[in-house]
Amino acid sequence: MRQTTIGHRVSCEGIGLHSGKKVTLAMRPAAEDTGIVFHVHAADEIHDITPSPDAVIATGLATTLGKNGASVSTVEHLLAALRGLGIDNVHIDVKGGEVPIMDGSAAPFVMMLSEAGVHTQKKARRVLRIKKSMRLEHKGKSILAEPGNGFYVDYAIDFPHPLIGTQRMSLDLTPASFARVAKARTFGFLRDAEMLKERGLALGGSLDNAIVLDEQGVVNTEGLRCDDEFVRHKLLDFIGDMAMLPLPLQGRFTVSCSGHGLNNEFLRHIYATPSLYLEEVRLPDAFSRPEGRPLRAPLDRLHAPAYAG
Repeated sequence: MRQTTIGHRVSCEGIGLHSGKKVTLAMRPAAEDTGIVFHVHAADEIHDITPSPDAVIATGLATTLGKNGASVSTVEHLLAALRGLGIDNVHIDVKGGEVPIMDGSAAPFVMMLSEAGVHTQKKARRVLRIKKSMRLEHKGKSILAEPGNGFYVDYAIDFPHPLIGTQRMSLDLTPASFARVAKARTFGFLRDAEMLKERGLALGGSLDNAIVLDEQGVVNTEGLRCDDEFVRHKLLDFIGDMAMLPLPLQGRFTVSCSGHGLNNEFLRHIYATPSLYLEEVRLPDAFSRPEGRPLRAPLDRLHAPAYAG
């Protein structure tokens, strides 16, 4: 299996979840072995930030990467789309310090990437595979990682809300199966949203980019996209947070009630002693996508606007 990048530049603009201001995003093709690189455009210069567990500087509301005083937040949905569609190398230009929240899901990014197309490169894809089981648990939240090919997740949540309760979903991640979680939106509670905005946080949050729940149900007039949209979104976040490693991660993961903070703590733990928990594997070329073949994903199931510029 060979490395991939996108076929051509695509861009979009939207609202930043934190600032509530307009932010812009562009993705460009990248050479083999580049990985995923954010180029954060600031007033003084352009700062390059490569995702890594240690580069995560905040996990409240969303995952934020930072380096040398520059930062880019709300990266997890875009990273999930890149990993979900099997894209290895890409340059990402961000103006405004945030990836646009869009509709609160990864669907707009999937459609951007599909419009760009996928270009198969010459070098073999390398991955980091879990080679020793490890369990991390904190205050009722847990992540169990076990050796395995591919990326398989069994995810469970439990919220004391009549519309959520206990939900569970399993996913063996491929570009086709990623459609099952791509359109799941972020969610929050009305009481928390009001408190956050009073503190100057989540200023860009709205019914256009999040599911908002009051004590009884969903405030959004259009309702849910699927009954288990909540666990689907948490699984989506997990895929994005696991993309903080320099290479795609492979293994079997059993996750209960985790969030951005525990996800990052887990990665920091295994990345601190990679010789114990991780092995680098070069994937065989038998399943490479033929050169020039466009990405095929069931986009008709996403029902999201195409935003790409």
